[in-house]
Amino acid sequence: MATLPIFEDLGISLLLGLLVGLQRQHVQSPLGGIRTFPLVTVFGTVCALLAGTYGGWVVGIGLVGVVATAIVGKITNPDRGDDHTGLTTAVAMPLMYAVGAYLVNGDWSVAVAVGGTVAILLEMKLQLHGIVARLGDADIKAIMQFVLISFIILPVLPNQTYGWYDVLNPREIWWMVVLVVAMSLGGYIVWKFFGQHAGTVLGGILGGTISSTATAVSFARRSRQAPSSVRAASTVLMISTTVSFVRVAIEMAVVGHVVMLKAIVPLAVLILSGLFLCLFEWFGSRKEAEAVSQQTNPAELKSALVFGTLYAIILFAVAATKVHFERTGLFVVAVLSGLTDMDAITLSTSRMVSAGRLTADMGWKVIISAVMANLIFKAALVAMLGDRKLFIRVAILFGILIIVSGVLIAAFP
Repeated sequence: MATLPIFEDLGISLLLGLLVGLQRQHVQSPLGGIRTFPLVTVFGTVCALLAGTYGGWVVGIGLVGVVATAIVGKITNPDRGDDHTGLTTAVAMPLMYAVGAYLVNGDWSVAVAVGGTVAILLEMKLQLHGIVARLGDADIKAIMQFVLISFIILPVLPNQTYGWYDVLNPREIWWMVVLVVAMSLGGYIVWKFFGQHAGTVLGGILGGTISSTATAVSFARRSRQAPSSVRAASTVLMISTTVSFVRVAIEMAVVGHVVMLKAIVPLAVLILSGLFLCLFEWFGSRKEAEAVSQQTNPAELKSALVFGTLYAIILFAVAATKVHFERTGLFVVAVLSGLTDMDAITLSTSRMVSAGRLTADMGWKVIISAVMANLIFKAALVAMLGDRKLFIRVAILFGILIIVSGVLIAAFP
């Protein structure tokens, strides 16, 4: 029975090696295949077992041996014209050796996850290369800027409050920036691969994920140039607006689950109302295809700084208004901020509720008030920039949502 765990480690090591070796054998890699990789991983496990008696240097010597074997194999089996080998197999061999060694004293689930990931990465070579090929300089820049925003700037910010009302915490403020940029960047990446050829439904979903206000501006201008696309444009605007409601719900759930518990019924009614209106519009425009227009990089540092500043201002304004003006002032702040941006007022209000500075009942009503203001603002943009028929349709659709929002605020004490 004492040897059972050892045989379990060796068995898992063997299976992981067979998995990766199967993939390498399938692509006919001359450096290692269905026999080589199981030997490498089992070798790693055996070295780790010996290290318990003779010391950790055994694992180190074994790793050097595997690396040397990979180098010699690479030299004696140069790349062929079809580029089957490259450096990938040579890198995978010492990695799988390390996985085998880790099994002895580590968590087997981690080893299985790493081994499975290695096999998937090796198998998805063409797909991954295709994704990279479709990403331009601007897209790589967007991803790297998100890394800067989330993994470099965020950790160095102080995690303490400053200023009056004790609500301005640099790290918490930047967390909100990371959350908003992450959602927008996700929509941007999906648009990059599908949005340019998206139909009406996907176009509206991507528009709402990236920016429903920007989508309203884009399709309003397009409707003036092509009046025949009014019904499809109104469908896209309605879908993007409904998706923005879902986005608000996600932000409330992530930042302030307390306010979300109070708002779940009103938000569900609002989202379902939006979905009903989306279906109504879609049935009238399903023969028309619309795509989301050109989108800009949502991870620009300048945009992140602007949003962070806006969020801090609104957070401060909500705290100050709560102290000095109570109910009326909060709704004024909500309306003014909701005219151009829903994220800042949603996150700041949710944060205030989580901190106990605002009641959950008041919090969700403030957010819904901002939603109403945002609907009015987008309808005004359509009136100024779009076709008259589009404005009439949008005014009716948004008007229904505004009435529903008002009834929800009045119906729930």
